[in-house]
Amino acid sequence: MKRFNVEDVIEVLKQLVNIPSPSGNTDKVITAVENWLEPLGVEMQRNRKGGLIVTLPGKNNTEHRMLTAHVDTLGAMVKEIKSDGRLSLTMIGGFRWNAVEGEYCKIETSEGKEFTGTILIHQSSVHVYKNAGEVKRDEKNIEVRIDANVKNAEEVRELGIEVGDFVSFDPRFQVTDHGFIKSRHLDDKASVAILLNTIKLLIEEQRQLPYTTHFLISNNEEIGYGGNSNIPPETVEYLAVDMGAIGDGQTTTEYCVSICAKDSSGPYNLEFRKKLVQIAKDQQLNYAVDIYPFYGSDASAAIRSGHDIIHGLIGPGIDASHSHERTHRDSLENTSKLIYHYLLSTMK
Repeated sequence: MKRFNVEDVIEVLKQLVNIPSPSGNTDKVITAVENWLEPLGVEMQRNRKGGLIVTLPGKNNTEHRMLTAHVDTLGAMVKEIKSDGRLSLTMIGGFRWNAVEGEYCKIETSEGKEFTGTILIHQSSVHVYKNAGEVKRDEKNIEVRIDANVKNAEEVRELGIEVGDFVSFDPRFQVTDHGFIKSRHLDDKASVAILLNTIKLLIEEQRQLPYTTHFLISNNEEIGYGGNSNIPPETVEYLAVDMGAIGDGQTTTEYCVSICAKDSSGPYNLEFRKKLVQIAKDQQLNYAVDIYPFYGSDASAAIRSGHDIIHGLIGPGIDASHSHERTHRDSLENTSKLIYHYLLSTMK
């Protein structure tokens, strides 16, 4: 892995997070991934759900591997155009309304027009609403203030905005002098950036993998079914690359690669987990084994859909998941190196 440079991962990540892609509206970001991969000459195709499958041939074509990371993100959809020209929302994915209050956003109409706005509590002015700080943050009170001269629902509709239009959140991507990456949607675009950079490294190094390996850039993970299909029957090992959860009782940090032992779907394959831990030890990587209590992945979705596979889950440690997320370049590097050396390892 002589050519690895974590700055390459960060640059891809920056490009990805700045392309809005809430679940259900991911064509633009998938197209961007295709355009990024095209010069590498890799085999790729979209599935009917709109995800992208990249295949690298290996020495063994009877036993396959599959890795997945999801490019879809949290977001919202216009639920109602209110009489005062504001928009009420319905969530896409699992987050809390207080995590997006005050956030800048973008509304994309079905005709492709875009308008900016701000997500606010209706009772936002403390000079008018005495109980502004006590009002419940929910879909009844959270709304979008559109950056357009609109005073009623009719004027909003004249812009082309309708119920069902997608709303995305401003990522506010930053890299600090101390190596922290702050942005929305590090879950899971950080992992997508890692996989894309790994594919590029393997091609540049002219590495032939021991097994034919598929990389699924899934686009419906945040709503539960991104990686549950298009798994070739030859697939033995299925590794989801997704964020490692940080908080009280967790051992994962922003500097390590997190290896999941169990999430809300149950335990991940023990022997697969032990193998990943051993690779991390052999390569002297900073890693942590953890349990994510309120979590599901593309790998658990694949198991639930009936696929006979060995499943695992790893990813960079990300603080404040589904809120104002942050990770560190060290975590991206440790995760990249674990994936790279896993891909070169044998199953036995």
